[in-house]
Amino acid sequence: MGLRNAATDNLQRPLALKDMQYICDAPGSTAWFRIETEGEAALESDAMHHAVEKHFRQAWEAAARSYRSASSSFVETNIGLKDHIQRTMPLFLTLRDAEGQALVTAMLPPGGQHDPAFRIIIVGPENGDPYRDHGEAIEALGERFGLTLDRAHCYPYR
Repeated sequence: MGLRNAATDNLQRPLALKDMQYICDAPGSTAWFRIETEGEAALESDAMHHAVEKHFRQAWEAAARSYRSASSSFVETNIGLKDHIQRTMPLFLTLRDAEGQALVTAMLPPGGQHDPAFRIIIVGPENGDPYRDHGEAIEALGERFGLTLDRAHCYPYR
């Protein structure tokens, strides 16, 4: 059984995952969650000893700069900003075990949609290779989005 149960979802999740958006279950009592805030990215960087926070912040800022409000009213200028950012920036994801421990970090194209120009990144702790221990979980994530997430194209440190 994974980390999600519709009836008691938040009751069963470890505290670290209470506010994170669930994406999908994976083998070995693990599940994928979306990193949606700079705070979550900072926690992931600390837990995994890598620079996902920096990449998240850069992607957030680039998406924010590309926003053009549909309203000319000062009060309504940023009403659609958060939705725009979430639609246009890459998906940052974390694989967690049943206790909430971070295992793998992934960066997929915006919306999880195939984009041949986008460099998908998948890393383990300290930018290590996650495929040996978590290949099936990475495959489950790929199936969820209809993407091929093989080591040759997604793990940058060979």
